[in-house]
Amino acid sequence: MANEQTKVIAGIDTHADTHHVAVITDTGRHMADREFPAAGAGDQGIIDFITGFGPVLAVGVEGTGSYGAELSRVLVREGIHVVEVMRPNRQARRLQGKSDPLDAYQAAESVLAGRAATTPKSRDGAVESLRVLRAERATAMRARVAVMAQVRAILVTAPESIRAKYRAMTSPALMAALERTRPAGPVSEPLASTATVLKRLAVRYRHLHHELAQIDAELDAILAFHAPMLRDLQGVGTDVASQLLVTAGDNPERITTEAKFAALVGVAPIPASSGKTSRHRLSRAGDRQANKAIHHVVLVRMRYDSRTRAYVARRRQEGKSTKEIMRCLKRYVAREIYDQLRHPRPAPDAGTLRTTRTAKHLTLQQAADALHVWPTALSRLERGLSRDDVFHQRYETWLREH
Repeated sequence: MANEQTKVIAGIDTHADTHHVAVITDTGRHMADREFPAAGAGDQGIIDFITGFGPVLAVGVEGTGSYGAELSRVLVREGIHVVEVMRPNRQARRLQGKSDPLDAYQAAESVLAGRAATTPKSRDGAVESLRVLRAERATAMRARVAVMAQVRAILVTAPESIRAKYRAMTSPALMAALERTRPAGPVSEPLASTATVLKRLAVRYRHLHHELAQIDAELDAILAFHAPMLRDLQGVGTDVASQLLVTAGDNPERITTEAKFAALVGVAPIPASSGKTSRHRLSRAGDRQANKAIHHVVLVRMRYDSRTRAYVARRRQEGKSTKEIMRCLKRYVAREIYDQLRHPRPAPDAGTLRTTRTAKHLTLQQAADALHVWPTALSRLERGLSRDDVFHQRYETWLREH
């Protein structure tokens, strides 16, 4: 063992059944490595092993989002700084070979060299509950789509006596009608077996529909308690809000700048210039599910938000393509969402707008004409169904002047 003043860094290669731990000094000298079981006793053994060489500067853990999740939580509770380590470089693997001890030492060396500096998600709060609920929801959604597709496929080849009953029905009406049927006859007969299978599929569809409704209600309850103001943003609903919170994690303070958040969700502009051309393109990196969520927000705002529509019209006049405009909008949306995640602010009180307008005997149409917006957009703002802080301030100013 080294003297007590030796500072060490550990690297851990995690697996389903075992974890391999390697320890190096703060100067890079290899000290020891050992394999431990991936269980409660093994976690305590890892802590005793790495702390036995001296003060621990950091521990690089590979797979903090899978096999190393519980180990990372245990190390953090012990006051040990944990760093997320990516999979070792493939070129280095080809040159140096691969084994659990080599991977563990490479994890420690990545921390020492500064190549690994990411704080892992803590996975110990409400956001972890959102994550597991979303995982369940995703499989239920796929199963429901598969059931509907199977029903449609069976109806294509079903006897005409069955096809004729359901040919013009929409999907919800079709499933309700199939569930009410009472198939009769031996299953060896194609007509009876087809009707029986269709009824069972309709019953399965209803169960999946109810399961999804229950999951959505649980997601709503968590969001209402954990991040009630995130959904105040224009275009951010339950699905988008829950995904963005899962991406940020239970410890969003680990994302220290909004530029890092933009890179995390894949909306940071990527240079794509050459010669006399100077431009940027959409990023294809980052969390793709979070990128999809922000893409949804942009689509909603391009259709319903007056400020966004004005921005799109102006950039098109400048010669920007739709893809380039959406790239810019995604960056703006990411900045707004990051600010709301780190410093939540409630939406302005929309209830006072309608009260003030009616007290001054102004009609909705008069206000809409003066502000150059559709009456429906103004009505949604007054009822708190949409949020636009800039336009809210403009509307308040106009009401005060009249």
